[in-house]
Amino acid sequence: MFVSVFLFCLLNFVMSKHKLTSVDFEIFGNVQGVCFRMYTEDEGRALELSGWVKNTRQGTVIGQIQGPLDKVNNMKHWLEHVGSPSSRIDRAVFSNQRDISKLEIHGFSTRY
Repeated sequence: MFVSVFLFCLLNFVMSKHKLTSVDFEIFGNVQGVCFRMYTEDEGRALELSGWVKNTRQGTVIGQIQGPLDKVNNMKHWLEHVGSPSSRIDRAVFSNQRDISKLEIHGFSTRY
């Protein structure tokens, strides 16, 4: 019985590493004119994620990230707590998080 439970837990752990997810984000604060998009693109590529980032007319930055759940969670932390060196992040809103079977976006880019 113990071996079965152990194998089940191990399998779930391994599968969660390969589970793909997609999430939308909006970042509020002083995030325009401070290279936030460029740093976001660089961080997304460093984490081997797919996605995009864009300035809004309301002064926020929006985007979408896709990839393995653990790496997406690392990117969410970066967006909420780190950002570009000159930025000031007041709030990060994440929405529409969902599991995906394959990447819907390839590469990481800035949209205009």
